[in-house]
Amino acid sequence: MSVQWYPGHMNKARREIEEVMTQVDIVIEVLDARIPDSSQNPMLNTLRGEVPVLRLLNKKDLADKVRLDLWLEHWRDNESILAHPFSTLDKLDVAKISQWVSQMVPHRGSAEKPIRAMIAGIPNVGKSSLMNALLGRRVAKVGDEPAVTKSQQKLKVTNGFQLLDTPGILWPKIENPGASYRLAVTGAVRDTAIDYEDVALVGLKFFIADYRDALIARYKLKELAADPYDVLKVIGSKRGALRSGGKVDMHKAAEVFLNDVRTGAIGPYVMETPEMIALEERLVEEAKAKKEAARLARLAAAVPQRQQASNLAYRNSQVQSADQASVTNQNENLDEKQ
Repeated sequence: MSVQWYPGHMNKARREIEEVMTQVDIVIEVLDARIPDSSQNPMLNTLRGEVPVLRLLNKKDLADKVRLDLWLEHWRDNESILAHPFSTLDKLDVAKISQWVSQMVPHRGSAEKPIRAMIAGIPNVGKSSLMNALLGRRVAKVGDEPAVTKSQQKLKVTNGFQLLDTPGILWPKIENPGASYRLAVTGAVRDTAIDYEDVALVGLKFFIADYRDALIARYKLKELAADPYDVLKVIGSKRGALRSGGKVDMHKAAEVFLNDVRTGAIGPYVMETPEMIALEERLVEEAKAKKEAARLARLAAAVPQRQQASNLAYRNSQVQSADQASVTNQNENLDEKQ
């Protein structure tokens, strides 16, 4: 899947975050509860250093609570991380943010020393909706398209609590192909940058393996084929994604399925577990090591060839010098005879 992850404004956002991080007391990182790891930005982890982070696992109503609890347990022993399931539509959740922030930054919170919190997150996880909910008014543009916010804003929640919004940024290169597909399935990538059918087939493969019953119930299937392509054809047929002659339009069928996935129509789900991510990270590191070893082997194998080429060039230069010297001598002898 070819995706342009790093448009110019995201590069600018990275520099801005780097510049203001020294003024930040806490990072409020909005994550997609359905992909708790893939929606994290490893670049942000590097930029924040020792600054504590409050991770809000947004869209909790769309997430499988059992799997979500695995992530909460996974982060529980890390003192610099506080994580909570969250929904910008839940007023109780929004009201608790000040309490959670104060818990992480107990030495600030007065009018003289307000808590300076940076809101961060990848595109389309609900950052703008969170800001609007916190401030009780519309101050940030909200949209279904990723990367709506493209500039920095500083806003006062209370006298003791300030917000610094940042544009949604993705890192330059996503090394884990599984993560890139999960981001696409849940809608973090612009739909113009992906192949609908390709992404839908990856999503269907996941649901067939992990949420089989939910898939059967949603599309009223009598049986569920093992091949995602066959399942997508059935979904297209049942939901009217047809071309003339009754042939299934696979692109439209993919649109139908991905819309159901993103809106929660199939049911709550979480696409990854800590154990699964650990395995994927190990495989990515092994692939990188193998690629680097192959590169070094190619370089080593090329050394004799380069040396031979260098030797040949040297010999040719010596021959040319000798020939030139011979011609010069002949000319000098001729001059003497004359």
